[in-house]
Amino acid sequence: MASAETAAENERILREIESTDTNCIGPTLRSVYDGQEHGLFMDKLEGRIRNHDREIEKMCNHHFQGFVDSITELLKVRGEAQKLKCQVTETNQKLQTDGKEVLTSMDELRQCRLQQRNIATTIDKLTHCLPVLEMYSKLQEQMRSKRYYPALRTLEQLEESCLPQAGSYRFCGIMSENIPRLRTHIRDASMSDLKDFLESIRKHSDKIGETAMKQVCVRFRCKFLSYQLTFSKYEHFHESENLRQNHFPNDLHKKSFQSCLLVNSLILTQVFRMCVCFTQGARDTFENYYRKQRRKQARLVLQPHSNMHETLEGYRCYFNQIVGFFVVEDHILHATQGLVNRAYVEELWELALSKTIAALRTHSVCLHTTYIIFMGYGFPVNQLFDMLLEMRDQYGEILLKKWNQSFRQLLDQDNYSPIPVASRDEYQRIAGQFPFQDPELDKMPFPKKLPFSEFVPKVYSQLKEFIYACLKYSEDLHLSSTEIDDMIRKSTNLLLTRTLSHCLQYAIKKKNVGLAELVQIIINTTHLEQSCHYLEEFISNITSVPPDTINATKLYGTSTFKDARHAAEEEIYTNLNQKIDQFLQLADYDWAAAQGGGQASDYLSDLIAFLCSTFAVFTHLPGKVAQTACMSACKHLSTSLLQLLLEADVRQVSMGALQQFNVDVKECEKFARAGPVPGFQGDTLLLAFIDLRQLLDLFTQWDWSTYLADYGLPTCKYLRVNPHTALALLEKMKDTSRKNNMFAQFRKNERDKQKLIDTVVKQLRNLIATNQA
Repeated sequence: MASAETAAENERILREIESTDTNCIGPTLRSVYDGQEHGLFMDKLEGRIRNHDREIEKMCNHHFQGFVDSITELLKVRGEAQKLKCQVTETNQKLQTDGKEVLTSMDELRQCRLQQRNIATTIDKLTHCLPVLEMYSKLQEQMRSKRYYPALRTLEQLEESCLPQAGSYRFCGIMSENIPRLRTHIRDASMSDLKDFLESIRKHSDKIGETAMKQVCVRFRCKFLSYQLTFSKYEHFHESENLRQNHFPNDLHKKSFQSCLLVNSLILTQVFRMCVCFTQGARDTFENYYRKQRRKQARLVLQPHSNMHETLEGYRCYFNQIVGFFVVEDHILHATQGLVNRAYVEELWELALSKTIAALRTHSVCLHTTYIIFMGYGFPVNQLFDMLLEMRDQYGEILLKKWNQSFRQLLDQDNYSPIPVASRDEYQRIAGQFPFQDPELDKMPFPKKLPFSEFVPKVYSQLKEFIYACLKYSEDLHLSSTEIDDMIRKSTNLLLTRTLSHCLQYAIKKKNVGLAELVQIIINTTHLEQSCHYLEEFISNITSVPPDTINATKLYGTSTFKDARHAAEEEIYTNLNQKIDQFLQLADYDWAAAQGGGQASDYLSDLIAFLCSTFAVFTHLPGKVAQTACMSACKHLSTSLLQLLLEADVRQVSMGALQQFNVDVKECEKFARAGPVPGFQGDTLLLAFIDLRQLLDLFTQWDWSTYLADYGLPTCKYLRVNPHTALALLEKMKDTSRKNNMFAQFRKNERDKQKLIDTVVKQLRNLIATNQA
């Protein structure tokens, strides 16, 4: 029974295996292995497989011939199919190649038609929008470049014509909303520009005035306070003289100044644009603000600086600002409508006249160019002309201050050495600057040296330039030639006796000035003194007034050079004495020496060498300067040596020390006898050492009997020896230091000499007492 069931079960499983999908066969096979008869199942499975194999074999045997025939037919069709495939592939390739060009053309055609449609649409839209965009871009560019006046015009066109034609685009709406804000911005910016313009014109008024002044000076040959002339000729003067006689041309017009100031571009255009940027309602605000600010600026311009009177540059800046201010106002008056009027300008001019004249009456300067400019602009200038006449003396003071700086600069830059001349052209060039004549020097070959330094021709040129500056002031003042000549001569005298004199004293007295510089200053002032009569001729030539005219002022400035020369001489004497003192400080005598040396001391040899080299330079000095300097030095040396011998610090002097001192004095006498400076008669220079010589002779020869016996007689051998001096020196030779036992071991003759010294001391004291009684 169990076998039948097992067999049935195995049969069921086999059917399931045959009929079930392979994915679901797992559970079926599992049931086989879960049972105990899987070996029997495997036998059944093998039997079933053999049955199927027999059936397959039968089926194959039945259909084999048909299969063979089908295979045979397929083999016959394969070749034709291959041919067909090749034909189809080739046909496809040709079709693809030909169709590709068609597709490309069709795509291009489609794209072209799309572009044509877009272009037509764009043209239609831009026809309405492009003018708006261009106009707005132009407006933005004008706003960025701050061209507010054309920006206003563009804004009007944009609002009135372009935006209505463009349509209701979003950007058009944005532009319409921005138009009021742009107008407000232009108005605010114009007011800001006005403020900037007022600030700028305040800063540059002096430049505008300076330009106007220079142009007037060029036009009328009268450069303000800095006119440079060729001093060797007078053509420039004659031109200016003709102008002076003709005065200011009556047909002068303001246009001659407009070209030089570039007012159209600098002032008018900017102000005009700012004016039109304001609507009629806001224009009053603009005009009132402009006038109010310019009045404030006028008061600032007309207020002189506290130190204005100290330099010409201060006055020049002051007048430049005033001229610049009114040049601007005059051009605005004639180029704008309503911004300023004649009454407003005249009000400012009256204020300027009162302020300027008040300032100039306190501190004055030349007004020529200012006077000419304002006359050219039609301003009343009578008060300014009257001021010119009042200010002649004050103007001279300003010139003196300026030339004081020039002279000091020349003195500081001078090398205080004779001018070397290498060629005749160079010699003639210097001779053209300074009237110098020396026949002996002319005969000498080149190269050679002129006796004076560069200071001399430069100072002479400055003197002539000062004269021209004085002359320029007198032009257009309707003065006579005599009045002009008198004014120039008086001013020149002040320049010489006060300004140049102070500068020379400054150069002489300044620290570290050497002997060579002092010698050159003496030579320079000598030549400048000799040139004064050439200056008088120069003044006569340019004023056409003969120098011998009655009541004509003479140049007495020669005293300036004499005083400077005397001061330099005194400084030479002082410096020489100081140098001698410096050498004497090196003296180192052994005052207790037993015996003197055979040669002069080193310090004295160096001193004599210095004096020899110094006096060799002094030979170029004029007159008795060299002799006086040499005599002064020798006297000072003699006095200083005597003071050195009698100095309180020197408590004891031995005979050996006196012998060495005597050798040094003989060296000094040898120097004096050699004649270091020519011009002394006989042994005149030796007299400087006569006091010292007689004193040393008295002690070295021990000739007290003669001195005491002949004292007071005119023929006394030691007439120049003062008893006080002799007593002081003799006291130093006594034994004043018993503690050192200096004379304890003296020989008999030395003890006798000490007694003799005591005796002579007593006699000298009696002699002094007798003379005092």
